[in-house]
Amino acid sequence: MGVKISVDEAAKIVVAELNGEIDHHSAYEMREKIDNAVINFKPNCLHLDFGCVKFMDSSGIGLILGRFKHTKSLGCEMKICNLSNRNKRMVRLAGVETLGIPINK
Repeated sequence: MGVKISVDEAAKIVVAELNGEIDHHSAYEMREKIDNAVINFKPNCLHLDFGCVKFMDSSGIGLILGRFKHTKSLGCEMKICNLSNRNKRMVRLAGVETLGIPINK
């Protein structure tokens, strides 16, 4: 559980595959791993993949917004993909799309 980081060095993309549940406790560990990967690899884009997330509370929204702020300060884009319908609704209600963060299928 947690997060699996993969790097496409040629495309300069970091993919963070989030796993399990995102709550207050798990979000901290995920945030640390994602931020370290972004700092170490200096990608052009960070993909947050929610395909294996079974549950997410407001900590997931905080995780998204915090990574957006961090990547933006480094000149890195961010994309969100594979949100369940429930999580996509939560993200949209939080106004994440209004920040210009693409939400892909």
